[in-house]
Amino acid sequence: MRIVADLHIHSKYSRAVSKEMTLENIAVWAKKKGIQVIGTGDFTHPQWFNEIKTKLEPAEKGLYRLKSELGHSMSKRTSNVQVNSTRFMLTTEISSIYSKGGKTRRIHTLIFTPSIEAVEKINTKLGWIGNLKSDGRPILGLDAKELAKIVLEADEKCAVVPAHAWTPWFSIFGSMSGFDSIEECFEEMTPHIFAIETGLSSDPAMNWRLSALDKISLISNSDSHSLQKLGREANVFDCELSYDGIINAIKSKDPKKFLYTLEFFPEEGKYHYDGHRDCKVSFSPEETKKHKNKCPVCGKNLTIGVLNRVDILADRKEGEKPNNAIPYKNMIPLDEIIGEAFGVGPKSKKVMEQYEKLVSNLGSELNVLENSSYEEIANVANSKIAEAVKNVREGKVNINPGYDGEYGKISICVV
Repeated sequence: MRIVADLHIHSKYSRAVSKEMTLENIAVWAKKKGIQVIGTGDFTHPQWFNEIKTKLEPAEKGLYRLKSELGHSMSKRTSNVQVNSTRFMLTTEISSIYSKGGKTRRIHTLIFTPSIEAVEKINTKLGWIGNLKSDGRPILGLDAKELAKIVLEADEKCAVVPAHAWTPWFSIFGSMSGFDSIEECFEEMTPHIFAIETGLSSDPAMNWRLSALDKISLISNSDSHSLQKLGREANVFDCELSYDGIINAIKSKDPKKFLYTLEFFPEEGKYHYDGHRDCKVSFSPEETKKHKNKCPVCGKNLTIGVLNRVDILADRKEGEKPNNAIPYKNMIPLDEIIGEAFGVGPKSKKVMEQYEKLVSNLGSELNVLENSSYEEIANVANSKIAEAVKNVREGKVNINPGYDGEYGKISICVV
């Protein structure tokens, strides 16, 4: 079965997240996006976990769905009869801040679990270490290695995945507080780490430059804080619809099961280039070296971005890749494409009207982005939007790279 899965999102209980991020709304928007399996996010938060237990019911093994009455209610309200076809996987993200090797480490780690019982065990132990009520993504003074032990003791089927692995401030390979290898971080627990999340500012091709990651699966997720951003990155599988089916597809790196990932253009990510946002300084790695890692305006240290950090750790040239590489497709969210076609912001009324029109007529956002023909899009919307989608598919996109927390600026040529 073909499955699109986005396994890293946040709930309304996380800092800087839309209050619209409820289980009901997530189920509806997953359907609009074309996502079959979505992470719950934030299962460590007591109130969110209570909602998970109250509003979801078991579906296929290790997956959950909205309870029937809730799903039917949402379907009536949204004219979408298949809302309860959305499946949820129990997921969360932990922020660890701790000292190791004479440095302060700041690492975000994803946890995937197959059951409510496993979550309860994890939450009990983590609750002894820190305040799980403070945020949907709790901050704990816990070594990533020790976190892995707690998670896998709860259930050996759980998965531990370093999140957005290259982000400067909070990741395993981050330039500001990360490690140079998975082994340096997880030590004896390293054999249990079978995947990393590439993050918005890197794509698989950048990660292929490290032979140390050849045995590691590269997954991509939205890390969404709002409904509209669900699925902006995702994974596409051909496997059994179950927790085990998805996890085994990731572990296997079998291209017949793990088909490809859907990716941001990495230049659009907030930390692709180096820079200093306050002074509006954005540099390529070469320019950073010329300026000795210093901002030429104020003299402060630049935030070293993902491209530069990959260059530092890479042992392959750009363009080289391992034999077992899983393919990927770059894309831009549909609302951004429509906004570019009309020359307006992606949240404008005009954009949302066209977005809803396309999604309701052509099946889902991902179907529009990947499969719908130029003619179909033009007939439902107009030729400008069709041309913009076509140009994105062909990579005819100009992007001023993001840096130091600023998203990259997109330009799609539309006549």
